[in-house]
Amino acid sequence: MTLRTLAAAVLLLLSPLAQAAGDIAAGKAKATVCIACHGANGVGISPMFPNLAGQKAAYLESQLKAFKSGQRKGANSAQMAPMVSTLSDQDMANLAAYFASLPAAK
Repeated sequence: MTLRTLAAAVLLLLSPLAQAAGDIAAGKAKATVCIACHGANGVGISPMFPNLAGQKAAYLESQLKAFKSGQRKGANSAQMAPMVSTLSDQDMANLAAYFASLPAAK
């Protein structure tokens, strides 16, 4: 393996797509409950529900974990805590990957 090939392999492994820990298809299957507020395309059905589509997966995953742990307080935390209470870490990664894969609202 040449140095150039090795460097290309390392860059590929470090790319955001390669680092995605979540399964988009599994996230889509799990997102049925989310759709009630965040819309079928990840765009909130009203201004009180944030758009999830096009957000970074790491951000979405960290927010889900913060809701579950109780670290996230304030707007919508009372509604979100029960929604995420049964999610596993993998479920949260999958949901984050799914919503990150959707085009952002225009």
